[in-house]
Amino acid sequence: MRLVAGIAEKMASNQKQIAISEFFEKNKHFLGFDSLPRSIITAVKEAVDNSLDACEEARILPDIHIKISKIDSKKDILELVSEDNGPGIPQTSIEKVFGQLLFGSRFHAIRQSRGQQGIGITGVVMYSQLTTGKSTHVLSKIASEPTATSVKIGLDTRKNKAVKSEQNRIIWENEDLTLKEHGLRVTTRMKGKYQRGRQSVFQYLRMTSIVNPHAEITFIDPDGERFHWPRVTERLPTKVDSIKPHPHGIELGQLQRMCRDSKDSRLSVFLRQNFSGVSMRAAKELCEAAELDVSVKPKSMKPDDVRALLEAFQGERMVSGKIVKLLAPPTTCLSPIEEMLIKKGLSKTIDSKFIATMTRAPSVSHGNPFQVEVGLIFGEGMAGDKHVEVLRFANRVPLMYQQGGCLLTKAIESIDWRQYGLEQAGGRGVPKGPAAILVHLASTNVQFTSEAKEALSDNSNVFEETRKAMLEMGRGLRKHLEKKKKMAKTREKFELINDILPAIAEKSASILDRPVPDLSGSITRIMSAVICNETTEWNKETKQTNVSITLFNYTSRARSYSVLVNWPEKAGGEMVGNERGGRKEAMGIWGWKIETLEPGTQAIIEYSLSNLEKGDWTETDVFFRGSQDVIGATKLDEKMLEEIRRLEDAFKEVDDVVSDDGADGASSFDPGVVDGDSGQTTLFGGDV
Repeated sequence: MRLVAGIAEKMASNQKQIAISEFFEKNKHFLGFDSLPRSIITAVKEAVDNSLDACEEARILPDIHIKISKIDSKKDILELVSEDNGPGIPQTSIEKVFGQLLFGSRFHAIRQSRGQQGIGITGVVMYSQLTTGKSTHVLSKIASEPTATSVKIGLDTRKNKAVKSEQNRIIWENEDLTLKEHGLRVTTRMKGKYQRGRQSVFQYLRMTSIVNPHAEITFIDPDGERFHWPRVTERLPTKVDSIKPHPHGIELGQLQRMCRDSKDSRLSVFLRQNFSGVSMRAAKELCEAAELDVSVKPKSMKPDDVRALLEAFQGERMVSGKIVKLLAPPTTCLSPIEEMLIKKGLSKTIDSKFIATMTRAPSVSHGNPFQVEVGLIFGEGMAGDKHVEVLRFANRVPLMYQQGGCLLTKAIESIDWRQYGLEQAGGRGVPKGPAAILVHLASTNVQFTSEAKEALSDNSNVFEETRKAMLEMGRGLRKHLEKKKKMAKTREKFELINDILPAIAEKSASILDRPVPDLSGSITRIMSAVICNETTEWNKETKQTNVSITLFNYTSRARSYSVLVNWPEKAGGEMVGNERGGRKEAMGIWGWKIETLEPGTQAIIEYSLSNLEKGDWTETDVFFRGSQDVIGATKLDEKMLEEIRRLEDAFKEVDDVVSDDGADGASSFDPGVVDGDSGQTTLFGGDV
């Protein structure tokens, strides 16, 4: 017994508290440093994410330079230099930002953000020190100071504290010998292996440029080859606001801590001031459902009282047989890329004629607002016999690993892409074809499968939103391919007739010594079709997008049509030079009445779109009302148009309503349906 007791005491005496930095030092694979090729990608990712976040918060258009050099090829030692034009870091904060794990400003903020834990760049410093024994050199310049701070940073992993050396002030000049106004440069050496391919630094930066079209990115690889992804918009992402936690996303332990730390004198005040979506009415009803007095102090609540309040939050307790209705959390905490900018980002890296994009309406999952965006690009420059390229993103950050285990990939695989023109063995898995599929999740709380943030874990609400968006993209692709196929057949027939008939007529007329007859009537009877030809082109002189739609009547009788088009009204585009007039049918939909189109005649609709940039609008969808089918246009779905109008009116009513208690300015919803369909209706391959 004494021996056993002695062993127990010895084991207890050997137990020590582990510093978080020491834990990650021994488990660096948690942070993405589990292989040499992956380590350099992770380091670049953390540096670029920090640069983008800093620039966006300071409302500066990012200009980022990345350079990787081989220092010792035999020992796989690389040097990474990352430089930006951000606001810089004050001298007093450098050692905390680069030399202390779990130090950050965004962990407790509920808003869309690339990083939150405060691990990223400090993890790079730690890995550099662990593999090469070298400190990381930081050069920081803020606008209010004439000189820059130069310091070498290491990390004391036992104390989770920075180790500084060689700190001084220097003049920081650019390559053209002009004084740099503000920015940050990080130089670090580490063990890593640079490689090319789908999982490479090049691919990461390429993907980053797609979802950050406002950023200018330059990359110099170890061979000295230079790559440049230019900025394609001057518009910075929408600035996001931090919101309060929503009752549907609260856990019991979190609620207990909030009650314990509260200084509010009344429970009703505590609920209204510490949670989003709780109005005065809802606060009283929550207290009633939990059988608690509105005047009770949150700090004095017992564990059973806190549990009862949580059950009221989750709809497990009701008032008069009804679940307490809460207001939806505000969506100002999200900053989606938006459809136009996704198109521009895809266009600058992949050459294709067809691009469809969609930004779904914001939705909520467990009290956390989120928004799904998708893009599909099809056509030239991509292999048709390989799997489509899947581009996954979370809060504008590329996800490059664990594609098969990612929720976004599973949503893509759940679609039968064969009915939309792509190959897919058995209707399962990632489809094959000359296409790329982009999926972006913007959320206040992205659930990853691991600390390395490489794939999204399962969430039924995000899955359904992504699936619905994919189905809409698929329908858009199918319409494009069908339109292209019909037009190709019609054009081939028309060209054949126009080549053969005039030759026969001319030869026959010369033999019979008679005049060449007018063949327009004959061509019309043979074609027997109404054809729509649409062109959308950028005019570099006027800086406008010119749209021309021609309706040819190659039938034997007069026709009457209404022609409708989609146009980027939501993105700020203005329709100019529209001599035919017409009228607005709904948001982003314009229509014209073509009264009479005689046989063998044509009607032309021309207009221009202003307030857009090159590449913003490359294809116009044409729809029609009328009895005779139109090759090159799609018959209008009247029920869908009415639904769009209804939703548009509903959104206007919501905007006009001022809440009777003013809680966050959001509309009320039932907890039982908050995680369901967003109710968004699309008709023209995009968010209408």
